[in-house]
Amino acid sequence: MKLVIVESPAKAKTINKYLGSDYNVLASYGHVRDLPPKDGSVKPDEDFAMSWQVDSKSQKRLTEIANAMKEADSLILATDPDREGEAISWHVLEVLQKKKVLKDKPVERVVFNAITKKSILEAMENPRQLDTPLVDAYLARRALDYLVGFTLSPVLWRKLPGARSAGRVQSVALRLLCDREMEIEVFKPQEYWSILTHLKTPGGEALPASLVGYDGKKIGRLDITSEGEATAIKTMLQSASFSVASVSSKPTKRNPQPPFTTSTLQQEASRKLGFSASRAMQVAQKLYEGISIGGETTGLITYMRTDGVQIAQEAISSARSVIGQDFGDKYVPEKQRFYATKAKNAQEAHEAVRPTDLTRRPKDVARFLDPDQARLYDLIWKRTMASQMESAVLERTTIEIDASGSGKKAALRVTGSVVRFDGFFALYQESRDDEEDEASRRLPAVDQGASLALGAAEAKADPVEASQHFTTPPPRYTEASLVKKMEELSIGRPSTYASTIQTLQDRDYVEIEKKQLVPQDKGRIVIAFLESFFNRYVEFDFTASLEEQLDKISAGELSWQDVLRDFWKDFSGAVDEIKDLRVSEVLDALNDLLAPHIFPEKEDGTAPRACPSCSDGQLSLKVSRFGAFIGCSNYPECNYTRQLAKSDGDGEASEGPKVLGQDPETGLDVSLRTGRFGPYVQLGEEAKPKRSSLPKGWSAADLDLEKALELLSLPREVGAHPEDGKMITAGIGRYGPFVLHEGTYANLSAPEEVFTVGINRAVDVLAEKRAKGGRGRAAATPLKELGEHPEEGGPINVYDGRYGPYVKHGKINATLPKDTDPQTVTMEQAVQLIADKAAKGGTKKKAAAKKPAANKTAAKKPAAKKAASKKPAAKKTTAKAKAPAEDSAVEDGS
Repeated sequence: MKLVIVESPAKAKTINKYLGSDYNVLASYGHVRDLPPKDGSVKPDEDFAMSWQVDSKSQKRLTEIANAMKEADSLILATDPDREGEAISWHVLEVLQKKKVLKDKPVERVVFNAITKKSILEAMENPRQLDTPLVDAYLARRALDYLVGFTLSPVLWRKLPGARSAGRVQSVALRLLCDREMEIEVFKPQEYWSILTHLKTPGGEALPASLVGYDGKKIGRLDITSEGEATAIKTMLQSASFSVASVSSKPTKRNPQPPFTTSTLQQEASRKLGFSASRAMQVAQKLYEGISIGGETTGLITYMRTDGVQIAQEAISSARSVIGQDFGDKYVPEKQRFYATKAKNAQEAHEAVRPTDLTRRPKDVARFLDPDQARLYDLIWKRTMASQMESAVLERTTIEIDASGSGKKAALRVTGSVVRFDGFFALYQESRDDEEDEASRRLPAVDQGASLALGAAEAKADPVEASQHFTTPPPRYTEASLVKKMEELSIGRPSTYASTIQTLQDRDYVEIEKKQLVPQDKGRIVIAFLESFFNRYVEFDFTASLEEQLDKISAGELSWQDVLRDFWKDFSGAVDEIKDLRVSEVLDALNDLLAPHIFPEKEDGTAPRACPSCSDGQLSLKVSRFGAFIGCSNYPECNYTRQLAKSDGDGEASEGPKVLGQDPETGLDVSLRTGRFGPYVQLGEEAKPKRSSLPKGWSAADLDLEKALELLSLPREVGAHPEDGKMITAGIGRYGPFVLHEGTYANLSAPEEVFTVGINRAVDVLAEKRAKGGRGRAAATPLKELGEHPEEGGPINVYDGRYGPYVKHGKINATLPKDTDPQTVTMEQAVQLIADKAAKGGTKKKAAAKKPAANKTAAKKPAAKKAASKKPAAKKTTAKAKAPAEDSAVEDGS
């Protein structure tokens, strides 16, 4: 019996069918070990030795594998064909060696690019040994990400209270987004004018032509900068005579794009299907692992984590055959197409992402797939097929036109292209983030020297149009364009782009608005800090060079410990240099770097940093445990605060209060303001004025006096409870809208319901809450929902409690390690914490604590003894020991 180890149970089930009874295929369920989420798991002083941890779930899997190994004759490691797969095989092998179940049994490594019977059997016939350099590259990458996360994040926490964590590749990706946002903010639009002349051929056909030259000078897109210049040229053209100077037609070919790699698949899935990078990879994983077709699980695509663009010879032959059948022989090129990988740091020679069987057309499998799977398979199939089709043939025509009149001369041009043979266009065309405004119209036939006349297509239209334009700032990145940019700069690995982008969102560094990645203030402050004090480590060239070194490790050209030694020496030194840096110095640097964002120039020309509340205060960035905000230098005499760059809804930063009107009862001003916790409304200017924050989902731009007065009227009396006659009130609190009666809070569905809820509805929700045993504050809203417990079922959530954040499963609450970011807690970490708490007595301690002491007098210690019994306080752990595990893991990947 041969024991085969793969990663997923779905894959194990399929492969077991292909291999037969002589094989036992088990799944590792992904990684079986990880670095513990605490400082000291990577030891630079011990040549970067690593301490690995096995969680309870993986321990169970490893025990099953070890028991199966005792009965097996040999071990075959068949995890995924990439760096991560090699690492998982290494981890499994290490554990089995420590358990001493291998003995002298042979160990082989096999890889297959597709889960098909043929690929599996071929792989089994061609085993190899574990690739040690590939494992070394994994260890180096894992250690780098861990050391950066566990060293840099505590520095952030000390110097920028309220800041989150920093990662190696994640920080550089965030810098790309923040740099683009700064470009947008400092951009100053430039006015320019374009001239379009509507002409007619001798045959009466329309021929619109653009101005390209005037009075002997070439005219570029931005060269006409004022209405006066445009009007002068327009006047000249209105009385000019026009003739065709030249007509040239040039045939051109458009070649198809290569098949998909990981990054190009993510980009096209984003553009064409609207998938996020992570969604594209989730769907592709399902297609790779297999879909049930006719009762048999079949892998539909090859492995989806690859940099390669080449495909197997058998796939090329199959594609050419299908092209001939579906489109005709003229769409099959004379020679086969071969593509070469251009990426400098391309992975091992994997195939591109392609269907495992190109005769399996999208329409044939659509009924077996869910809509997302069907759409992605269709995209992959079309891209693969198009890559082997004949080129498209276009004819590009350019007509040059001379204009003369009023002693001046002008040059006009019209261009168009016509598809003479559609080739691969018949099946597929790649989308673009910045679509070119190419003329694709067929032009009328004209001869050189022919006279043309002015004449717009519509009688009322002006035959010479002078149009005003303004330059626009560069667009924000989308997921697709960010992935493309990171790949161009050789930042990170394509297989980690999806998790990197997701982590930026999870940490509230970035939000997606209309498919664009918009950096948030938290993220911008972190990047400004890193640029000011750790600039080298967020430089694009430095990150790319580090990736190149990691690739040299995987090729066996560099020692992984040598690379880590060089990095750690400089990095730890840079951290030591700023340990005595004062927070005020940090804020001064950030004030300067972020000035265009947090202190934009004012239209009235006044000083951007002048406090709008007092006469001589200066605005400055300030930090608290809740995050950063803008405050006055004259605090506490002046308590003016606002958010970093709160928008009023029109893109303009709002400064100072906005008076919405007067309260009809008191005559006091009702104003809209922005504070450190967001927008709020205020009544009057008294020492302690009445205030109310805007509920979640309410826009400051849409707030009017009526809504503001409703907020200021809270809490609202709903009516007397029919059972005891005591008042029920409605209000909006920390956990949202509620009704309150005698200490019992019951949640309402929406903020608007606070103003309309009646006595019957209020009594009903209060009764429901009491029926569930609820009193006091409403049930806490989870900070993060992790999902169902993988073994026992039931939800696991992260909450914020009186003594800090904790994870909850059933009746077991497990406090998170001190300073762990609750938003980065993973399911695996939560399960381990809950298991540890349960092992220590879980909920039993509370019950035991309630038992009365047998002898109250004896239970009390004399004061002196009581003091003596206190243990000396343990030495405080350094902030370095408190970084969350996620920081070190986010960049890790194949």
